[in-house]
Amino acid sequence: MSQPIFVYMTFENEEQARAIGKALLERRCIACINIFPAVTSMYWWKGEIQHASEVAAVAKSTVEAFKELEQTVKELHSYDVPCIVAWPLATGHSPFLQWIEDETQYSQKV
Repeated sequence: MSQPIFVYMTFENEEQARAIGKALLERRCIACINIFPAVTSMYWWKGEIQHASEVAAVAKSTVEAFKELEQTVKELHSYDVPCIVAWPLATGHSPFLQWIEDETQYSQKV
């Protein structure tokens, strides 16, 4: 079985999140994306504290699909340094984890 992961990303706006989410789904890098509109972000950028309204998202994927997922987001994202981070799922509802594997192209190549 592939290693399932959650991938956290932030986007400039909901339109960008939807467009990149759709591209990831079409390329079968992810099984699902949950988009959370209107989050407030505070962060350091170029030596100054910044405040911005962003859109956050969590995608369900696999370790095997992460490299193409990351490349796709970098190609389509407007940020110089987009947030694309992942963490493994240690355990979960077996049918749900199987669904993630079934819906990503990388698990089907193994």
